[in-house]
Amino acid sequence: MTPEPAQLDAWGKQAFAEKNYDEAADYFRQAAEGFALGRADLSAAESRNNMSVALLKAGKPLEALEAALATDVTFAGAKDAKRQAMALGNQAAALEELRRYDEAIEKYERSAELFASVNEGDLRSTVMKSAAALKLKSGRIAESAFKMMGAVDAKDSPTLFERVMKFFMRFIK
Repeated sequence: MTPEPAQLDAWGKQAFAEKNYDEAADYFRQAAEGFALGRADLSAAESRNNMSVALLKAGKPLEALEAALATDVTFAGAKDAKRQAMALGNQAAALEELRRYDEAIEKYERSAELFASVNEGDLRSTVMKSAAALKLKSGRIAESAFKMMGAVDAKDSPTLFERVMKFFMRFIK
């Protein structure tokens, strides 16, 4: 008897927690296929995003990108901005690993906008920090500093270090 997609998804989460990323990705793939057969598109997209994260952790960024592609469109169609933002963030992380920096930055920024639209300040801050770090890595230092300031501003409860960093970053404007 074939396991239900929800059971496969649960096994994927367990394998992921145990750092068995290839196994987790396989369970998430099977879950996504099962959900898609049952016309549970949102659950299928969620499983594909979970698969993307597992594949990225397994060192397979191209497969991770392929798994997450178009899931943001599914969530957008359902008006689920938070999961749409997460999907874009997953795509951005895979693009970053593939050294497709401009595309990654674009996805990170769109993700941050969506997180802001649903009042997810901490998630927005995390994504903005990723975009800023990527800009720094690609030599766009001034732009990176401004993004980092925005990331600190977006955070609901900045740490002492982040508040101090914000103070000093005012001087480079």
